[in-house]
Amino acid sequence: MSSRSESEVLEAIERRRRRPHYKLLEEHVTLSHGAGGKATHALVETIFARAFDNPLLAPLADAALLAVEGGRLAFSTDASVVTPRFFPGGDIGELSVNGTVNDLAVSGARPLWLSAAFVLEEGLAIAEVVRIAESMAAAARRAGVTIVAGDTKVVERGKADGLYIATTGVGVVPDGLELGPGAIRPGDRVICSGPIGDHGIAIMVARGGLDLEVDLESDTAPVHELAAGLLAAAPGAVRCMRDPTRGGLATVLNELALAAEVAIVLDESALPVRAEVTGACEILGLDPLYVACEGRLAAVVAPAACDAALAALRAVALGEDAGVVGEVRAEPPGMVVLETAFGGSRVVDMLAGDPLPRIC
Repeated sequence: MSSRSESEVLEAIERRRRRPHYKLLEEHVTLSHGAGGKATHALVETIFARAFDNPLLAPLADAALLAVEGGRLAFSTDASVVTPRFFPGGDIGELSVNGTVNDLAVSGARPLWLSAAFVLEEGLAIAEVVRIAESMAAAARRAGVTIVAGDTKVVERGKADGLYIATTGVGVVPDGLELGPGAIRPGDRVICSGPIGDHGIAIMVARGGLDLEVDLESDTAPVHELAAGLLAAAPGAVRCMRDPTRGGLATVLNELALAAEVAIVLDESALPVRAEVTGACEILGLDPLYVACEGRLAAVVAPAACDAALAALRAVALGEDAGVVGEVRAEPPGMVVLETAFGGSRVVDMLAGDPLPRIC
């Protein structure tokens, strides 16, 4: 064999060696899938890389190199440990994407990129991992974001309740946009984009053990279109936005009242709560104000822009039930007060404890 032909053969062998021919043979996750070797590569290549396929992810390097198109970056991260993993209206994969997208959107950013880290438990069905990855890919497409990086770990059986997901997101904030509690003023209006408490109650019912006949789905959805429409319709008049997840609407409004040193007065008759949520909360001893949402937006806007803000939200299907739920006042500072339908009032304090664990 000549030196030249030997070199060509060796080069061909090396090319074949480098070419990925991964095939996932197992039906369940094993510890080897988290060891960083062939099984890990097979898991990543055949499920996650295929589901999230795009040029930025394709190198599967330690970091995605992103070209920023201008403005400021918003960067957020979240972990999802919801149980059950599949519930009416969604699943842990979709929830993980929407949660991070919404954190970016209510910060005023246009969400662009996500990373996803998975902690898998030995024994988890591969078919379930595939289903979750495909759900995440579909959610990312709906939100207009790209999953560009990630990590996968596997732990022993019984150590992770099946699956945990951590997502990190990056978005671009337009120059000149300043949102935050410091901008809130007495007289501002508090707007909610839709019914509250759907997600938390849907999860509780899906867990079983409750003799409740409730036809209710989680509201998990991306709110980026709501946020963008609101900012465009009321430029300079949107004080701040929040997504009322764990702790519900009451908790995020308490955070804003404390930070801005103002009072927020809610109108009980204006609160958007489905009858199914109200009924379930009465049975469970819960207050809908503290029950999590996963596809709602709460905003504080200047009074002069209130009508334009509502019109913008209602123009999007997800915000068709948007309404004013309260008003900012000077006194008592740092407190949220609910004016009841019976003509009285009560303090709506910050949530204490966690009456609904593992809901997101």
